[in-house]
Amino acid sequence: MKRLRLLPHRSFPGYAYLPGRQPHPVRDPAGHSYRVQPVPVSASLDSDEFAWGHDLFNFGYYWEAHEAWEGLWQVAGRGTPLRALLKGLILLSAAGVKIREGKRTAAMRHAGRAAGLLRQLRIPHQPFSDALGMSPALLADLAEATASAPPILQVTAPGQPEPVFDFHLGTH
Repeated sequence: MKRLRLLPHRSFPGYAYLPGRQPHPVRDPAGHSYRVQPVPVSASLDSDEFAWGHDLFNFGYYWEAHEAWEGLWQVAGRGTPLRALLKGLILLSAAGVKIREGKRTAAMRHAGRAAGLLRQLRIPHQPFSDALGMSPALLADLAEATASAPPILQVTAPGQPEPVFDFHLGTH
């Protein structure tokens, strides 16, 4: 399945962070985002930062996708469906990190929490389905399926991204 970039002009980080294996991206002076100032964001499905999270997620930069979506989550209105969607994507990204680390129990816990939030979005949320390329409920099912039967990972160079989900998030 071909993975398309939403923001091809934006460069991916120098490595896909896995805890304990590379320098911490923001705390370590050798980190890929050390002293990078956060950009102002608006909590919107149409924002560049939301699209950047898609690109990072789809190409196996799960920790980085988590960070991109967390910035949006922090400014999203409390109790809103958008905030629940963003939290679900953050947890799904965390599950991707745990799968790459070989921590199946933690991956299942994060994927389960993500699925619970995504399934709460039962009322018609066509903008969410359009942004994800699938319904939130289908994404919940796929997240749990991947975490319960994680893929066999390829041997990659340290810091090399590796998509672990057999789906990708669509365009909006």
